[in-house]
Amino acid sequence: MDSNKNYHALDSFKEAQSVLEAFINPQTVVNIEKAVDLLHRALSTDRVVLSCGNGGSTCDAMHFAEEFTGRYRKDRKPLKAMAIADPSHITCVANDFGFNDVFSRTVHAFGEDEGVLLAISTSGNSQNILNAIDAARKRNMKVIGLSGKDGGQMIDLCDVFFLVPSQMTDRIQEIHIKVIHALIEGVERKIFPENYS
Repeated sequence: MDSNKNYHALDSFKEAQSVLEAFINPQTVVNIEKAVDLLHRALSTDRVVLSCGNGGSTCDAMHFAEEFTGRYRKDRKPLKAMAIADPSHITCVANDFGFNDVFSRTVHAFGEDEGVLLAISTSGNSQNILNAIDAARKRNMKVIGLSGKDGGQMIDLCDVFFLVPSQMTDRIQEIHIKVIHALIEGVERKIFPENYS
């Protein structure tokens, strides 16, 4: 039997809606506020905010950083954020040291006291993300984690942790981008309140 005959495009949206509804709870609100405070403290004192992830999560990490350095809703000065996504760096480190170090070496190089690392892994077990978190700790940075499934090893390693209640990578990533936008808006409202008046 062809399973495609029973598939309707609307089912995808309904499934995404159910994951989002499960994610929206009082703890999520508390976590957003905590993460916004960490980011605000770093960015308002010119500390660096780094972000990293693999595959689609790399794209999310880049999206997160460019909203700070570029523009979100209205024009304002750029903020000190950078995604660890330079292909020359990643291929150099992967070739010379191994793929598990592609993020951690940048964190060691650019991490600052009271800076922030946004670490994204849908499984919570990506070794290069775990190594980046360890490097951030050694640089006295705060860590915000985005994950899904059961949270993996990341769940106990972050200052603020967002766990998306899904086993499906695509649904987890859809919620991650919503969290990213909420964090950016929250920071902007603190630093640039005139943009929301």
